Amino acid sequence: MDTQKLAKMLKALSHPNRLELYLEIARKHEASFKTGCDCFVSDIIGSLNIGAPTISHHLKELANAGLIVTERKGKFLVARVNEKAVEEVSKVLAFPHSSV
Repeated sequence: MDTQKLAKMLKALSHPNRLELYLEIARKHEASFKTGCDCFVSDIIGSLNIGAPTISHHLKELANAGLIVTERKGKFLVARVNEKAVEEVSKVLAFPHSSV
């Protein structure tokens, strides 16, 4: 992973509301493995103290950074953690002596 990509991801997570949103998506993503249900953004909106337009903006920033993937299912928006990106970031942060 190059440093520009890593910096973009970390910058996206540096905003408190975006970090909170990302963590909520991650929790719902994890729960979806157990329940078989998708993580609908409409479900997340109710659990955060952020308006829908602001959430939409933050989702776009997280997606542009490669941290999440979104898709439409009918009139609903589904968000998932980009597991490949998380693995790459984890490897870089776990081994700071390795090349980026």
